[in-house]
Amino acid sequence: MTEDLDKDGLPRLPALTGPAVAESLPGLARVAGSAALHTAGWGLRTTTRNWMRVGRAVTSRDEAASLIRDVGSYVGALGEVAKQVSDGVPVATALLRAGESLGGADRPREVVASPVVDGQVLGSRPQSLRERGNDLLHRSRDVWSKDDRHPAFDRILDELAPDEARILVMLLRDGPQPSVDVRTGGPIGMVSSQLIAPGLNMIGPRAGLRYLEQVPSYLNNLFRLGLVWFSREAVRDHLEYQVLEAQPDVLAAMHSVKFAKVVRRSVHLTPFGEEFCKLALVDEVTAASDDLPEHEAPPEIDG
Repeated sequence: MTEDLDKDGLPRLPALTGPAVAESLPGLARVAGSAALHTAGWGLRTTTRNWMRVGRAVTSRDEAASLIRDVGSYVGALGEVAKQVSDGVPVATALLRAGESLGGADRPREVVASPVVDGQVLGSRPQSLRERGNDLLHRSRDVWSKDDRHPAFDRILDELAPDEARILVMLLRDGPQPSVDVRTGGPIGMVSSQLIAPGLNMIGPRAGLRYLEQVPSYLNNLFRLGLVWFSREAVRDHLEYQVLEAQPDVLAAMHSVKFAKVVRRSVHLTPFGEEFCKLALVDEVTAASDDLPEHEAPPEIDG
C-alpha cells in the first residue's frame, strides 16, 4: 500500500495522460483549486494570483495539470479523486462526487448558491465596513437595477407577529386610529398632572386580533421597526373618541381617581410603514388604490 502513497501520505495522482483524463483536467483543477484555497495549508498563500490560476485552469490544460500537481499535497479531496480514477472510476463521476463533497464546488451545469446572512456569503472573508459601503455606492449607480424595495423589508417580515400584520393592514385601509391618555385632572391636575393610563385604543378589536392583551407590545414593536408613530394630535373625526371613551378600560382608568381628564392622541403609519404594507401585505390593486386614507408624517426633530 505504501507505494500508492506520495511523500505526504496522500494517494498518488494518476498519470495525467489519456483522452478521458486530459479532457477532464480543467474540471479536476477547479476541484483542486477550490479546495486548496479553503485549506489552511494553502490558505496562507491565497492571493489574487492563485485565484487567477484557478480561472486559467478552466481553459488551459497545461495550467490545469500544473495547478493539480502544485496543490495535490494539501487537498484530501484531490487525493480521493486520484484514487477513484486509479481504481477505474470515470473521471467525470469522480469529479462529480468530489464536487458534492465540497458543497458543490464542481457540479456540472449547475449554479450552487452559497448561503447569505446579513448580506455576507457564508464561508467567504468578511467584508470591512468600507468595502460594504463601496459596494453599496456601486449598486446605487446601477441605472439598470429594478429592485426598488428597501432591503430591510425582508428582515421586518421575520420580526412581525401575525397580529402585528393585521394591525398594519387595518391602519392602511382604515387610516389613523384614535387613542387616549387618561391623566389626573381637577385643580391639582392643572399644576401637576399625573399619567394614569397611556395609549388606550380600540386597535385590537378593530383589527380582529387574536391576542388583545398584547396590543401595547405589538405597537411598541411596530414603532421600533419604524412602521408606526404616535402623534400628540387627535384624528380629524372627533366622533371616534366618543366610542373610545365609552370603552370599559377607559372608564375604569377615569374612575380610579377623583378627578380625571382625557388627552386625545392618534396612531399613524409612517411613510416607511405605508410603503412596506403596500409592497408586502396587500395586493397590487389595494396598494394602487386612490381611496386609501392619508397618514400624517412624523414631525422632524430639531437638533
